[in-house]
Amino acid sequence: MIVDFRFGLPLALICACAIASAQDQGKEPQTVLPPVTATAMRDPVEKSYRKMIGGVELFEKMRSLAPQASLRFKLLPRRRDTDMEGIALEILGDTVAIPVPVAADKTFTLERHQKALDEDAAVTPNRRSRSMTWRTEIRTPGLPPNTRRLGDLRLECLVGLESDLISNMRPLFGWIIRFLVGGSDYCNRLQPQYLFFAERPLFGVTLVAGERRETLPVDRLYGGASADPTFKDDLPYCDCEVLLDRTYFLPLGDRSWPHDTLVVFEYMDDGDALAPK
Repeated sequence: MIVDFRFGLPLALICACAIASAQDQGKEPQTVLPPVTATAMRDPVEKSYRKMIGGVELFEKMRSLAPQASLRFKLLPRRRDTDMEGIALEILGDTVAIPVPVAADKTFTLERHQKALDEDAAVTPNRRSRSMTWRTEIRTPGLPPNTRRLGDLRLECLVGLESDLISNMRPLFGWIIRFLVGGSDYCNRLQPQYLFFAERPLFGVTLVAGERRETLPVDRLYGGASADPTFKDDLPYCDCEVLLDRTYFLPLGDRSWPHDTLVVFEYMDDGDALAPK
């Protein structure tokens, strides 16, 4: 979970302290915050440019997991009313403002800009916090339809955590988990709770390596909702909130599955195409 306290807890504490101090002196509370214009984007969903470039560098270092693949970042909706069209994305620092083109499939790449790194710039879309989520997209070309490659997805996990893109836990636990979960260590666990998103609502996911086939159990789909009776209470804190039926977990750390293992998707609407007319 990525928790940004800059606009939450510290702001509340500053206000509370200012009011208490004024009351102690028998005076009216003083305004200590600058005015906010009506047109300002108060709470943009932004990410650290330094960390995302760190993810790009990690991708280059670990290309052996996906030697033919390319890296892109992807934007996904978190709320049903999120408008995913016309997203303007910029790298914003103290003095830099660099536009980042977003493709029709909501993916983009990042180039290295030293001044933006020096200024600890943010990658900022014109959308509010928790309106979208972010993922890496690492794809080997030429795969059969409805499939992904396990090595690509292993690298997606590593680069995603290095880039600090994930936000899928309650605020307090999410803040703590960032100190407890190391990127490579976490992605190398047998069953990490790293959410992947398919293109469409899923019916099933099967791993295929040569003659070996294994279908993921239902508790590895849909955000693990079937295994957690309290899941509905946590759903507003999950970045799968509106894409729950597209999510799945993988046994990333199980090395009995080679990197070339195919992850084969069966979609809900596949049955519609096969149904008798």
